[in-house]
Amino acid sequence: MREPHIIFIMTDQHRFDALGCSGNAAIKTPNLDALASLGVLFTSAYSAVPSCTPSRACLLTGMSPWHHGMLGYGRIAEHYRYEMPRMLEDLGYHALGVGKMHFHPQRALHGFHETVLDESSRSESPGFISDYRQWFKQVAPGKDPDATGIGWNDNKARNYALDENMHPTRWTGDVAVQKIKEHDPVIPFFLKISFARPHSPYDAPKRLVDAYKLEDMPAPWIGSWCKRFRKPDAIVNGHARGDFGVDFAREARRHYYGNVTFIDEQIGRVVAALKEKGMYDDSLILFTSDHGDMLGDHHHWRKTYGYEGSAHIPMILTWPAWYKAAIARGSKLQSIVELRDVLPTFLFAAGGKVPGDMDGKSLLALVSEDKPAWREYIDMEHETAYDPRNYWMGLTDGKHKYIFFRPTGKEQFFDLERDPHEEHDLAKDKSRAQELALWRSRLAAHFQERGPKWVKNGKLRKSWRSQLYSPNYPK
Repeated sequence: MREPHIIFIMTDQHRFDALGCSGNAAIKTPNLDALASLGVLFTSAYSAVPSCTPSRACLLTGMSPWHHGMLGYGRIAEHYRYEMPRMLEDLGYHALGVGKMHFHPQRALHGFHETVLDESSRSESPGFISDYRQWFKQVAPGKDPDATGIGWNDNKARNYALDENMHPTRWTGDVAVQKIKEHDPVIPFFLKISFARPHSPYDAPKRLVDAYKLEDMPAPWIGSWCKRFRKPDAIVNGHARGDFGVDFAREARRHYYGNVTFIDEQIGRVVAALKEKGMYDDSLILFTSDHGDMLGDHHHWRKTYGYEGSAHIPMILTWPAWYKAAIARGSKLQSIVELRDVLPTFLFAAGGKVPGDMDGKSLLALVSEDKPAWREYIDMEHETAYDPRNYWMGLTDGKHKYIFFRPTGKEQFFDLERDPHEEHDLAKDKSRAQELALWRSRLAAHFQERGPKWVKNGKLRKSWRSQLYSPNYPK
């Protein structure tokens, strides 16, 4: 197989069901739907540590949380043994990153030849100003890029206050298209395009918000188990849990969908640029997100949870025109996949060797082999976030989900086939006790390598002590 161009497109905080091709009739994503019709939609794709930096460490390294070292929201290390752009550069690719990288230091390259950054309002390195903000100052002197007036983790929604051509989503699309136009097609190109939306602020341009009617927006799913999270006295803005009313949640979703559609338009421009440059037929394109957004489901907002809105993500893969696949284009696969599988996929496509100790597996095995060996389930977890009791770990095969809360020992068990929105917790259902015991034992076996503080005598151990980094985190 010859080396294709590799176009890696990702969004931030994008729910699995915020795509038309996933069966959501309310959302408008024609360009992503077209990619799915020409490739494969993975219907059981998950983020093992569903918040920004640890999920991006999975992408960068191809490793599981324990093995790359981040068990929750911390800092991506400056160097890893395996790094996506560096490994592709070593295979002869020109590696370029556009948009949100969320590295630390923020100008760290990890093997990229160049990064052109939109880190929005984040300034985590001394003197750092993102390329987007530098550009904004040049084209709009005296104007405020934050004029819309809502923050990075706010739950409120508002139309973008400036000309939509100044929005970071449009800027990211513009830069990506320009970089494609400038690239020499003879050189294998690894282009990572990372949009900072639909992560809040929910600030889509007015025309895209107006394309959605409030009454057409899905109401949040509310389980029989989540009453304690209502918190009627909770502060609306930025609060991670609370019931702020159905219309509030629908309005947030309306703007969120508008941001998704705005990104979809930019992806259409990227595909058009690849075709105009004569690169499209030689390109492998993978689209995914780092994690989802609860958007009020079960009175939860934002991410870090093991529930579907937070941990279940979109993933689409298309392959070059000349690649021989064993499945039809437009297929939907239920195989359980995770962000750690992206790097092995790219290495395999690029003609490189996937290291034997890399946790991820090439998705191309699912595309090109009749009966590929694949995992039964995937591990997930997140260190304490928002609430001391919200320190959990779990397993899912896309049909069932088991969650263990480490501080309290509380368990949850969901039958995703019969209850895809997790409305019914079956952990105390005596008729499911045998299944619960099976999944509990599987999680204990998976965590056995972590030692007696995690598993003792074959049983999961409770602990209120948080652990953000594993011993495998690079020093």
